[in-house]
Amino acid sequence: MKKYTQETVVGIFVVVGLFAIAYMTVKLGNVGFFGEQSYSLYAKFSSVSGLRVGNPVNMLGLEIGRVESFKMDQENQVAVVEFKINNGIQIFDDAIASIKTEGLIGDKYISIDAGGGGDLLADGDLITDTESPTDIMDLVSKYAFGDVGSGEKE
Repeated sequence: MKKYTQETVVGIFVVVGLFAIAYMTVKLGNVGFFGEQSYSLYAKFSSVSGLRVGNPVNMLGLEIGRVESFKMDQENQVAVVEFKINNGIQIFDDAIASIKTEGLIGDKYISIDAGGGGDLLADGDLITDTESPTDIMDLVSKYAFGDVGSGEKE
């Protein structure tokens, strides 16, 4: 009789452990089962180098969403980035989206200046004002080889 009790306790422990692992997988993977908790916005950049799917979208230093996908607009020669913004975050149509770097050589993220006037952006809208990332290697090579302007006129 004691053998079955011990096996039952171990079985319950294993089942609870599997539920805990499943819960953490869903939470850390940002997977939602009970409806969308975010909406999509788009922005066009001349370069998205270093930006990847899953990178954060920040506003005022807080994470408000994640990069969802990339497409290329061959007609205008720009990259279109789709990102998901958490519901309840209001972004106006005069917002500015820029690609920034965390630290000197850290991961890229999208920083949004929410704007302050105009209409609110809705699901599927486009942020028209964007700033592409600064290429650190170009800056270093310009400085190293003396191509940085000294401010003197010739």
